[in-house]
Amino acid sequence: MKIAVAGAGYVGLSNAVLLAQYNRVTAYDIIQDKVDMINAKQSPIIDHDL
Repeated sequence: MKIAVAGAGYVGLSNAVLLAQYNRVTAYDIIQDKVDMINAKQSPIIDHDL
């Protein structure tokens, strides 16, 4: 199944990762730096409590 996720913030990115386990997922975001980090396999989410 192909799924599109709008927004790659805390909620969108975590949902995209979860859905990508069994589906083809494309995530969209308007912040290019965030998109570049995700394409480089780096998380744009900085949370020191994780």
